[in-house]
Amino acid sequence: MRAQYAILLDGGFVTKKLYEQHSRFATAADIVALCTAIRSRSELSDYELLRIYYYDAPPSDAAVRTPVTGNSRNLATTQRFRESQRLYDQLILQPEFALRMGETRLSPNHWRLKPRTISQLVAQPRALTDNDFVLDITQKGVDIRIGMDMARLALRNQVRAVVVVTGDSDFVPAFKFVRREGVKVLLATLGHRGTRQELKQHADFVIS
Repeated sequence: MRAQYAILLDGGFVTKKLYEQHSRFATAADIVALCTAIRSRSELSDYELLRIYYYDAPPSDAAVRTPVTGNSRNLATTQRFRESQRLYDQLILQPEFALRMGETRLSPNHWRLKPRTISQLVAQPRALTDNDFVLDITQKGVDIRIGMDMARLALRNQVRAVVVVTGDSDFVPAFKFVRREGVKVLLATLGHRGTRQELKQHADFVIS
């Protein structure tokens, strides 16, 4: 039996890069095609796929009021919410896929000024509009799930290689840990120019 490997997808990163490529929301077919391309890499020819893990935090479904006009806005009715739910519903039915979901938290104030707005106001003060604000939302539990799964797979000898699709340098400690356990790390950056050199240095192969 050949040694096994796993693909770990940073969902927020993957969908952002696919949106840049296709100018639309990512579909399950897009992500399956990406994984198929990864699986065909020569670096993985001696390994057998264990599973594909997809990590994300679902968009908030909260009801909020816009910061200036006070209009009611139900986030569960937004296109982003609908497209994200459709993606999760499709992915969970794909062979060899497993979803690992974190959570989305909305700050108590709900909104924060856009950086561009702050620069504009410094240069020329004016009245604020709803469009000057963006929802103040943070994702929780996604990065830690990726890191923990990498460690679990390595310590239980379930895989001898992992492909991590991300551009987040926060995974450097996880890369170091699994490599010390004898696991090969392949980093897939999807051509992201902002990937820090430190992350690349602690991968055995970089797929750009």
